[in-house]
Amino acid sequence: MRVDVRQVADGTHLVHGSDTNWVLLTDGDAVTLVDTGYPRDRELLLASLAAVGASPEAVTAVLVTHAHNDHLGSAEYLAARYGTPVLLHDAEVPHARREFLHQVSAGQVLRHSWRPGVLPWALRALRSGGTAHIPVAAPRPLPSTGALDLPGRPVPVHTPGHTGGHCAFHLPGAGVLISGDALVSGHPTSRIAGPQLLPGMFHHERDRAAASLDVLAGLDADLLLPGHGPALRGPVREAARLARKIGSSRVR
Repeated sequence: MRVDVRQVADGTHLVHGSDTNWVLLTDGDAVTLVDTGYPRDRELLLASLAAVGASPEAVTAVLVTHAHNDHLGSAEYLAARYGTPVLLHDAEVPHARREFLHQVSAGQVLRHSWRPGVLPWALRALRSGGTAHIPVAAPRPLPSTGALDLPGRPVPVHTPGHTGGHCAFHLPGAGVLISGDALVSGHPTSRIAGPQLLPGMFHHERDRAAASLDVLAGLDADLLLPGHGPALRGPVREAARLARKIGSSRVR
């Protein structure tokens, strides 16, 4: 599988892995990596760094939107091999250590297996390491306020619901929002395209996930980089409001 790296703004690259995206923020030779894909996306992850002229040693930090395996996949690999710090929202740190798991269960997938796309997605997720046990040994909490002193100067935005400590990252100077799974533009198990919440089975607390859309609607950005689906250009506030509207009418 060939890696799909797209420069979407100055110093900002969206990478499409196997059903999950990650983002590279570059500043000279240094890189901030936001999410890492599935465990078996590792070669794609390393290829994406090479595609922007970087190496694993150049990654100053891994920012993880949330500790599901399709976003956390190579975080511990980078930490253990290269000493890369792995940062998450304080509420997500124990999730990354696997003190608990807020993730869709096999039973939930089976109950929804009649829906178009669910079984093919589930099989791909299994092959990609979606159920692997890959805790991060020493995850660090993000600072509570302000921009991070990292390439891209991302600002953490707590958006709970998908998981308790889900965190988006806002780049105010670039007008970019990296939304993780708080707001996506598509998913193999969804029948619609465009801004939306993931189907209900994926959220730990769906009502809180819907409420977090109101937080995103208050941000000034015109480029959305989601954890699933293509980049979306246009006011993020409108994308969040549309997702809220669609979500309120969809079957859970």
